[in-house]
Amino acid sequence: MKEFALRSPVQRTSPRELGPPPRLSPRGLSTPRLFLAPLLALLLGFGVVLELAARPVDVSLATLFPTERQAKTAVVINQVLERFHYRDFELSPAFAVATLEHYFDGLDPNRSFFLDRDIQRFLGSASRLDDDLAQGRVDVAFDIFRVYRMRVDDRVEFALGVLEGDFDFNKSEHYQFDRTKAPWPRNEAELDELWRKRVKNDYLTLKLADKDDAEIRKQLRKRYEGIRRRIHQFDADDVFQTFVNAYTQSLEPHTAYMSPSTSENFDISMRLSLEGIGAVLRADNEYTVIQRTIPGGPARQSGMVQTGDKIVGVAQGVDGEFDDVVGWRLQDVVDKIRGPKGSVVRLQLLPKAEISGGGRMREVSLVRNEIKLEDQAASSYVIDGPENAPDLRIGVIKVPAFYRDFRAESDGNRDFRSTTRDVRKLLAELQDQRVNGIVIDLRGNGGGSLTEATSLTGLFIKEGPVVQVKDSFGKIEVETDPDPELVYSGPLAVIVDRNSASASEIFAGAIQDYDRGLVVGEPTFGKGTVQTLVDLNRYVPGNELDLGRLRLTMAEFFRISGGSTQLKGVEPDILFDLGYDSDDHGERSLDNALPWSSIRPASYQTFNGVDLNVLRSRSVERTARDRGFRMLTRQGRMLTEIEARDLVSLREDERRQESKRRDKALKEERNEFLRSRDMEPVDEDADPIDEEALEKQQDVIDAIQVDEAARILADLIKHQGGAERPRAAMRD
Repeated sequence: MKEFALRSPVQRTSPRELGPPPRLSPRGLSTPRLFLAPLLALLLGFGVVLELAARPVDVSLATLFPTERQAKTAVVINQVLERFHYRDFELSPAFAVATLEHYFDGLDPNRSFFLDRDIQRFLGSASRLDDDLAQGRVDVAFDIFRVYRMRVDDRVEFALGVLEGDFDFNKSEHYQFDRTKAPWPRNEAELDELWRKRVKNDYLTLKLADKDDAEIRKQLRKRYEGIRRRIHQFDADDVFQTFVNAYTQSLEPHTAYMSPSTSENFDISMRLSLEGIGAVLRADNEYTVIQRTIPGGPARQSGMVQTGDKIVGVAQGVDGEFDDVVGWRLQDVVDKIRGPKGSVVRLQLLPKAEISGGGRMREVSLVRNEIKLEDQAASSYVIDGPENAPDLRIGVIKVPAFYRDFRAESDGNRDFRSTTRDVRKLLAELQDQRVNGIVIDLRGNGGGSLTEATSLTGLFIKEGPVVQVKDSFGKIEVETDPDPELVYSGPLAVIVDRNSASASEIFAGAIQDYDRGLVVGEPTFGKGTVQTLVDLNRYVPGNELDLGRLRLTMAEFFRISGGSTQLKGVEPDILFDLGYDSDDHGERSLDNALPWSSIRPASYQTFNGVDLNVLRSRSVERTARDRGFRMLTRQGRMLTEIEARDLVSLREDERRQESKRRDKALKEERNEFLRSRDMEPVDEDADPIDEEALEKQQDVIDAIQVDEAARILADLIKHQGGAERPRAAMRD
């Protein structure tokens, strides 16, 4: 087969828009894999649809073969990766094997369709796959998918048969609901036993949710038939895209391919600007999971949607019938949730604390809306007299995102909104209120504009570098403070958490490197790479076939001290141990993530440092006796314990007792804390729920860590000379 050479170099642009992997923009988006793909994340509420909704056509097996266009695309993608990807890459037999393994896991992450003999048969042919890919031959991807579709048909028929029988929920047995690391089933008998327990578990989960027998059987019948129907709607482009993304993610997790139909739908959706609920979703085996909610969005404002919740049902309007979305492709769930501004969507959520469906579900009604810039704007308040320093006042500035109104700026509006401009005003207002120190709250801030991260840092230093950017050719650019004015020179603390990413990590890292302030909280997300969107058609001039686009990792961020923000993130000066396993979150949890690395430090002058040992010991003593931190830590440890389990009992009484035990433990700790703050806990099972009271309750819980940050800053102020010398803490 003729090779297709690249005809022009990749256009290299200086990255300006940053965010964690799930954030989508014209310069960076996560491309969909199959409906079971474990690492896929989509952002709802910003007018983005990545693939056409479930097609009403049953695709014939006879059409599932590679095309000439796909052969050309495979060759071009391979050459783009070899020449321009940030990580050194060359096709090899070992890489081909890794690609097939990722493809199997993308199709069947819970290892409940393929047999071990299927895996071994196709891996045996991987020795020549690197040569095939170099020539654009992807026949093996379609061979595997056709086997997969037949396996799905077989399993669905078996599940429907099991569903017709009776279940004994007094029998002592367990179901392994997480099989991502389990061996592939050796034969049909093992698959049958696996699926018998799966159907029994699905039935028990709905039974625990107080559904009757007829309703359960109807819902599960639709669920299993839906799995088969959606797989039958995969066409050749879907298969090719899924395989290519297994290929790119064997190299690095943020490089991904969009087929022509996916690219076209993305462009249409960007023009339509549809609305959603404001939540980052990911696929986790057969569930759609809330990865995080967006400031200003309906999900966050409701107070009822929490990180880690599983979406098990979606309904339209105030009285529409729920669609069971367990086992759906993530794209199809997105399509159900998004809709016109002002319309109602209802979600059935399974709380994170429920192990594989303990049965306790909650229903949330949300009004779709567009997330506007002002909804994410920075805001401030004052903490009067922290308990360890009654004579001090600490200002708090909450920065939900690094935003910049590029459209207003390009239109010539000199008063366009930006994070830096808003924070500058808030700093002036807080200083007018004679605060003694300021806390910048970056918890949950997933990133945004690099320009804003750089200029915001500049408010707290006179001049100097902020971050270094190294591209795939080894060239290093240094982003520097654009304004020599030092807007605020007083005591400063920055609070971060596990969801603070990209631009947040650049700001927090710079403040830490300059010794300009204290960084407190949890280790950050660790997203230190930059992606750009490449139009593959540019590299085959005169080609009439649309090849699609590639999201390419092409640069990495490095702190001015030389270390990357990649993988490790920013380690706080004073750590809040909230009981979570940090290795199972953020960049550290992704396969093939780029490793941490370092380059030569930039030239910069630090501020006066502080003795952290005294501040740390005092904080540890306080948090150990603080009811709020005890509640957060116990909750974190319980959720970490839950995430580490992969078995669930199939005895009804055990499941009910386990669910009640966890629910009671979490509620008792929370209620004790709230009453210590003179608040009566909100009954989340009430109908209707008091949403205003719930929001106030959540505000009190959110303030636990900020209050401790204020106390740490108060300790620093007193250590550096007291309230009368707030600016002596840090100076050039």
